[in-house]
Parts: sequence; structure tokens; C-alpha cells
Amino acid sequence: MISFEKAKSIVHENIITLDTEEVGLIESGNRVLAEDIVATFDMPRFNNSSMDGFAVRAIDTIGASRGKPVTLKLVGGVAAGESGDLNIGYRECARCMTGAPIPGGADSIVIVEDTSGFDNENEVKIFVESTSGKNIRLKGEEISKGDKLIIKDKMISPSEIGIMASFGYGRVLSYRIPKIAVFATGDELIEPGDILKNGKIYNSNLYVFSELVRQRGFNITMREVISDSPDSLKSFLSHAVDKCDIIISSGGVSMGKHDYVRDVFMEIGVEEHFWKVTQKPGKPLFFGTKSGKMIFGLPGNPVSSFLGFMVWVWPVFDRLMGLESDQWMTAKLASSFPREPLKTRFLFGNLLIQERKLICLPSNKLGSHMLSSALDANCIIKANPGNTELKEGQNILVKLLPWKKIA
Repeated sequence: MISFEKAKSIVHENIITLDTEEVGLIESGNRVLAEDIVATFDMPRFNNSSMDGFAVRAIDTIGASRGKPVTLKLVGGVAAGESGDLNIGYRECARCMTGAPIPGGADSIVIVEDTSGFDNENEVKIFVESTSGKNIRLKGEEISKGDKLIIKDKMISPSEIGIMASFGYGRVLSYRIPKIAVFATGDELIEPGDILKNGKIYNSNLYVFSELVRQRGFNITMREVISDSPDSLKSFLSHAVDKCDIIISSGGVSMGKHDYVRDVFMEIGVEEHFWKVTQKPGKPLFFGTKSGKMIFGLPGNPVSSFLGFMVWVWPVFDRLMGLESDQWMTAKLASSFPREPLKTRFLFGNLLIQERKLICLPSNKLGSHMLSSALDANCIIKANPGNTELKEGQNILVKLLPWKKIA
């Protein structure tokens, strides 16, 4: 048996590196960049107006007020998207809309509210004294050509898409989305919707796995319930290792008479890194690799399986998305929590804020078969080994479930 922390470090050392591929910008969301994104031009590309108004020479507005306006000759106008081939001279001005290039000779924009408006085609009255640079966005003031905008290995969110679109990136180099295989073993499993016969149970774990993969934005490539037969397992796993990047199983990794999964993993050449971990629930936990593929064998009990996925597989998903993983928070316990002398203890819980403090209420359903403990939960609770239980008011480590909010 291996300690929880040692097992974590082993998984961390064996995180896979995915191939890269070029994708259209519209398809790049939630992927991870495989290249740095640099500015292809200055931003702004040219001096432009930040407001609708008139381009002027600031010196021509000296002394202007509403009681004593300055009258300037109107020589034309420029709108956003136009080239701006316009110049003004002594006591002249030009209409200049937001985003439009600044006419030659102008060094200030007077907003339309501080003028007689756009109605007169020949002259404009200026009601305020302006200053050089007023209401002008300068070329390159935000970003200079060649600046690094987004670093490699960052997940692409709407913000990154907006920046890449602004600089003309129609296609980007990203890491490939991982291909995931999930399977469950057991002659007792039947599909929801089928008639429940004596000795049978509904297959819930694969539905949980599939939804967790979907929540992360990945897709299931292979999904199957396999009978307790070494030949069936070998056939499925041989194809899965060949076609997929991460393989996740539910059940069959313990020491029961029909628990063949670990043996078949070894038979097809998977390198076992560990099999049992000092944790509760989910001590029978297999992790192995083959040809750069990661294989997780999770227990079959539904709570052990669900928690095992979130504690072991989800952080790998995070790493593949360029995110920091395993960021646990500290909260105050609202009731006692059962620790184990040698094992890291996990349980579903409910995290809330009371009087500006994070408070966590552990589930009172402790059995690894009690999946209903996840129903009202919004977090996972973690306690390091200890000889005494944690009492109300003591600190506990918690991690918010990614699709939940703090109450």
C-alpha cells in the first residue's frame, strides 16, 4: 500500500503531453494554447478619437467658454473605418467620431456636448478650452507590435478569444482534446430503464463518469459495461489503450474472485505504479501507464468511484487544461468529522458562508455505497490522517465541486 501523498506525486510525474493541432478560432474555446500569441500590430494602430466630437488644435480653443465661445471653421469630417486623409489648420476643425483617425494638424478632441453640435456644416462654436491630447487614444498606448499577449499553455476563455480575434488570429495552435475511455465491470449491472431483476443493480457509475467528462468539456471516445470475463476485458482494454489517452474503470480492481481488471491491465503491458492507497473510501485504486496513456482503476462502490474520480482524475483534466489543480481551501467544521489513523479521509459536504466565514457541514451518510450523500453536497472534504476525530469549529480542507456554488 502507498501513501496518499506519494501516490499523488506519482500521478503528477506521469501526466501525459498531448499532441498539438491547428484549429479555427471559433472552435478553440476551452482548449489549451500550444503557442505564444504575440501582437501583430500596435494597439491602437493609429491615433484615434475616444469620443464623438470635433478634432481641433488645442491652441485655437484658449479662452473658450459658454459665455464666450470660440468659432472654428468646419473643413470636413472623418468616421471610424475611414482613412482619415484630412488636415486642419489655423482656427479650423473637423468632425471626428469615436474610433476615427485624428486629422493631421489636430491634437485634441472636443466632445460634441461642449460644442454647438453637428447641425452647422460651415462652422462650430467651441464652449470649452481644451488641452493637447484630450480624448485621443495614442498609437500603441495599450499594446506594441511584438508584445506577448497570451502565454503558451493557457486555457482559452472568451477573453483570450477576444484578444486573438482583435489581432487577426483566424486559427491557433492548441493541444488536442484528450480521448477518454470509461468502462464498468460486473455481471450484476444493467442499464437504467431496464427491468430490475433479483440480484441486479442499475449502472450509475458510468453515467456519473460520462457527465463529469462532459462537465470538463471533453468527450467520451469509448464507453462500455463489460461482463466479469477476462477475455471481454482484454478485448476492450486492448482497443482502449490503442485509441484513447486516459482510461477510467469502475470496479474490478479489488481482491474479489471476479476482480480481473488489474490482472488484465498487467497482461496487456500496462506498467503498474500503484494499486492500493491509504485513503478512505477507495483504498483499492489502480494507476498505471502504457505508451504515454494514463489508466485509472477506480473502486466500484458509487461514492468511492465518484470521489475517486474527483480526487484523482479531475486534477489530471485540470492540468491538461493548463490549470492549477488540487487547490484546497480551509473551512470551519459545523459538526464532527471522522478521521482515520493512517488513511486520508474524504467525504461529501456542504460549504456555506456564515458571518463572513467558510463553514462546512459534512454529510452524515458515511457509507461508500450511499450515493445520496452527493445530492445536496457542493464540496469534497479532506482530512489528513489522525488519531482523533475533528470537532465542530476545527479547520478542515475542502474543495468546491466545479459545477456548484457556495451557499
